[in-house]
Amino acid sequence: MTTPYAQLDAWIDAHFDDEVRFLQSLVQVPTDTPPGNNAPHAERTAELLQGFGFEAEKHAVPPEIVKGHGLGSITNLIVRRRYGEGPTIALNAHGDVVPPGEGWSHDPYGGEIVDGRLYGRAAAVSKSDFATYTFATRAIESLREHLKGAVELHFTYDEEFGGELGPGWLLDKRLTRPDLLIAAGFSYQVVTAHNGCLQMEVTVHGRMAHAAIPDTGVDALQGAVAILNALYDQNRLYREVRSQVAGITHPYLNVGRIEGGTNTNVVPGKVVFKLDRRMIPEENPAEVESTLRRVIAEAAPSNVRVEIKRLLLAHSMQPLPGNRPLVEALQRHGEQVFGEPIPTSGTPLYTDVRLYAAHGVAAVIYGAGPRTVLESNAKRADEHLVLEDLRRATKVVARTLFDLLS
Repeated sequence: MTTPYAQLDAWIDAHFDDEVRFLQSLVQVPTDTPPGNNAPHAERTAELLQGFGFEAEKHAVPPEIVKGHGLGSITNLIVRRRYGEGPTIALNAHGDVVPPGEGWSHDPYGGEIVDGRLYGRAAAVSKSDFATYTFATRAIESLREHLKGAVELHFTYDEEFGGELGPGWLLDKRLTRPDLLIAAGFSYQVVTAHNGCLQMEVTVHGRMAHAAIPDTGVDALQGAVAILNALYDQNRLYREVRSQVAGITHPYLNVGRIEGGTNTNVVPGKVVFKLDRRMIPEENPAEVESTLRRVIAEAAPSNVRVEIKRLLLAHSMQPLPGNRPLVEALQRHGEQVFGEPIPTSGTPLYTDVRLYAAHGVAAVIYGAGPRTVLESNAKRADEHLVLEDLRRATKVVARTLFDLLS
C-alpha cells in the first residue's frame, strides 16, 4: 500500500520541472534593495500563483511610508488555503535582496542552470522558498481529503531593511495571526534561534579647509579614524563573550560603509560611516546600544562633533515552547529524505522570524538550501541553489504540513 508520504514525494517529482521554472521566473525579476522597488516582483509572483489556482491577496504598503524607510515600493502577498477546522500554518519567504555586485560568471537575473545548480541573485536566499512552500502546499492538496486546518503563504519584501514593512506590517495590521510558522532557511538544519542586529549611522563633523593650510580646518576623517579604531578594538573583546546556542559563537561588529570629504586637496569636513553590531541571544539590546554610544563618545577627539542615529534594531530570536511539533516533524522527515540527521541550531543571521515570535507565533527556520550560507554564495557573486536540495526540502516541508494538518 502506498503511504501518503510516498504519494507526496511522487507528486513533487512529477511536478519538479514546473517548480524549477517557477523559481527561474522569480529570479528573473530583479528586486535589488536598495533601491527596493519590489512591487513589480509581487505582481509577477501573484500572476504565477494564479496559474496554479492560488489567489494572492495584495497588501500594498502606502508609498509615503515606504519612501520614509528609504525604499521604493512594497506589496506583500498572502495566499490563504483553508481545509477545515484546525491550526493555521504560515510559510514565509522574502523576495527582496541585496544588489548583485561584481564578479558574477553567470547572469545574476538569468536563472541559468549549470551542472544541477540554478544561478541567480536570491536563488538560495530566499526566492527558492517561494518555490519550496508553493509546491509543498500544492503537493498536500493532492491529498486534500485528509487535511484539516489551513496553510498561508506569506511572500514579503522588507527583510533586507528589517522586516517592519514586510511581516511586521501584516502582523501589526492584524492581516494574519497563524498558529505556527516555517520561514525561509536551509535544508540541512532546523534553525530555532538567531542573532539580533543593531545598525547605526555615525556622522563626524569637522571643518573644511584647503589642504595647503590644514591647520585652519578640523579633519573629520582623523576623528573618524580614532572612533573606528576604538570600535574595532571592541571586536577583540567580543570574542571573549560566548553564546550557549549551538551555531552562534560571539558578538561582532562590522563597519560596512564609509564616505566623506569633497576633494583630494580639501581637509574633509564630514565623514559618515554605518556599522552593524550582531548581538547573541543572551545580550540585552539596550545595553549594547548604550555601550556603543559610550565607546564612540569617549573615542571622539574634542575638536569634532559626532551625531549617532540608530538605523535598525532587530531583536534576537529564542525558541518558543510551541515550536516542538514543527521541529520534530522537520527533523524526522529531513532524516528520511536526506539520509542523515538534521540538527537544530541557531544562526548568526537575523531574520523576519523574530517579528512572528514577538506576536507569540511558534516558529522555526527551514527551507531549500545548502548546509551554510557560505556554500550558497548568498549575498556574493554566483549565488546558486543545488536543485536536488530544492526537491528534497520541498518533500520535507510537504510531509511536515501533512503531519500537522491531517
